[in-house]
Amino acid sequence: MKMKTTNYFILTNVGAIKAYLLILFQLLTVYRALGQQEIELSSPNEKLKISISLSDDITWKGDFNGSVVISHAMMAMDMGNGRVLGKNPVLRKKGLEQKTENHIPVVPNKDSEIRSIFNELTLNFKDNYQLVFRAYNDGMAYRFIDGNQKSTHVYHEEMALTFPQATSSYFPEEESFYSHNERNYQTKSLDEIENGAFCSLPVLFDTQSAKVLFTESALIDYPGMFLAKTTENTMASTFPKYVLKAVPNEGSSPDRNQIIEQEADFIARVDGKRSYPWRVFIISDDDRTFVESNLVTILADTSKITDTDWIKPGQVAWDWYNANNIYGVDFKAGLNMETYKYYIDFASKNGIEYVILDEGWTKSTTEILEDNEFLDVPDLIKYAKSKNVDIILWVLWKPLYENPDEILKLYSSWGAVGIKVDFMQRSDQYVVDSYGKIAEIAAKYKLMVDYHGAFKPAGVERLWPNIVNYEAVRGNENNKWTDEITPEHNVTIPFIRMAAGPMDYTPGAMINMNQVNYETGAANFAPLFTRPMSFGTRAHQVAMYIVYEAPLQMLCESPTIYYKEQETVDFITSIPTVWDETIVLEGAVADYIVIARRNGDTWYIGAMTDWTPRDFEIELSFLGEGTYTLKTFEDGINASRNAQDYKTTTQEVYPTSKLNLELSSGGGYSAIITKK
Repeated sequence: MKMKTTNYFILTNVGAIKAYLLILFQLLTVYRALGQQEIELSSPNEKLKISISLSDDITWKGDFNGSVVISHAMMAMDMGNGRVLGKNPVLRKKGLEQKTENHIPVVPNKDSEIRSIFNELTLNFKDNYQLVFRAYNDGMAYRFIDGNQKSTHVYHEEMALTFPQATSSYFPEEESFYSHNERNYQTKSLDEIENGAFCSLPVLFDTQSAKVLFTESALIDYPGMFLAKTTENTMASTFPKYVLKAVPNEGSSPDRNQIIEQEADFIARVDGKRSYPWRVFIISDDDRTFVESNLVTILADTSKITDTDWIKPGQVAWDWYNANNIYGVDFKAGLNMETYKYYIDFASKNGIEYVILDEGWTKSTTEILEDNEFLDVPDLIKYAKSKNVDIILWVLWKPLYENPDEILKLYSSWGAVGIKVDFMQRSDQYVVDSYGKIAEIAAKYKLMVDYHGAFKPAGVERLWPNIVNYEAVRGNENNKWTDEITPEHNVTIPFIRMAAGPMDYTPGAMINMNQVNYETGAANFAPLFTRPMSFGTRAHQVAMYIVYEAPLQMLCESPTIYYKEQETVDFITSIPTVWDETIVLEGAVADYIVIARRNGDTWYIGAMTDWTPRDFEIELSFLGEGTYTLKTFEDGINASRNAQDYKTTTQEVYPTSKLNLELSSGGGYSAIITKK
């Protein structure tokens, strides 16, 4: 009896423990349901998975092909007065749906028709705001939408991204928010980047299993985001504050450079409800994706211009790179009528649509309603039009934005068709807003806009498609003062900077140099301001006209030199500046790229390599049925000794043909494929 009683007692307590544990489990489940919610969103092909958690904060993590690419991400928006979107979120409703959208860009940088399929998750929260996530096959994006009519400021937008161990970055480090955003991409592991160091966008992270490119879209009337290293593998958002007072920098070109004397404690003024920029993540284990992706474009707002026939991309003869350095003529070269007529005649003879009058054509850089004493710009524009060439006028941002309507109305009355706006150098809300406002006024007078001294493309160019190009890239002009524009740099930017949109690199240099002298091994390059040269082969420069997206594409060299290199000019001017279809055939960040682009029925292939010589076998299966003529511009057999050595070939090819590309050190290859 004693044993039985003891056994019964033990069994009874075991049952009580089980019952207790069951109740505890149920309570924990209820607590978790109340305190934390888990929501998943996948890309249509299910390779990308976003796991979103709602607790004290809104966080998420990203997996690609089963591997973690973003370990932890947190986002919030401080609207002031204790109202913080994303803190202690209370979910009211959620909606998940798959969508298909078709996009027809007014200016097709890479594709004339874009079909996007994505899964969209909309989270509606208490306190009248939404968070929208989208998952595409090539990445994801999110944005906040605030429905509060009383919102007046954004004090900070918080985003923290934690990456897996051993993640590295192609890091375009900045020293200041006051910047042209023209940086080298430093390859560093995240733990090598100093805490507090920050970069402009776009920026690329390599997680070993896949790469993540981060940038933004639909950046309208809001400051541009930068990313700063905080701790270990974490990067966090940082923004320029709202500028209350900026004064000319009397110690350094006060016509264009400013000193920010006073800033607010907020980053943006807002007027009630609005949508905020998309935070864009292109994610792939295939480097080619970053060149082919249209995410920035399709996430931007659609065009506000209804009649767009006057927006005409084309090539441009450009004066500033070569410092108007023409010779063999019977007049003095300079900022005068004779020199610009020489440029116009060159453009006309070669079917080049535009000539830019860069810095120096105005009475002074701040007196921009008059031309200089040696020019009659209205008469020059008439002369250009008689030669089927149009004129684009350079102007500083600061004096333009002080009186944009009067200035642009005048330029239009002269017959100019575009403006090149330079030296914005800021990404605060006031300046970001000016991009759209200048473009809107320019559209009223049917003027195209090329932004220099600018931040990267971030969507306003779709809203105002008369914005046909941006700089925000270390391009050929840097050859005038540095030796850092190397072939490695040139095959890095298509995968990072160009993922954001078109870039005015200004290719076309004809004085081409190898890395070192082939006999002595000594340095083979010198930055010369008035007679610049470029690193890499002639074929490397020509390939840029196919590889680099730029609806207004420059020919940077002196027309005098181009006349001596007519065969090269003839090939370059046979290449269009917009595209119906883009396929990246081969690609590795900072190493090489082989790209095929179609315009109408004609295909173009461009290939570039870094200092490593490379061979590629390329299939032409992307061609339709039929017989084609292939014309090439490629490295000559002695290009490793003399970078200006090239050869051209012509042959018959078919969709079943294979091409053998042989790229020299710093080399290139171009092909034009026309159907017979």
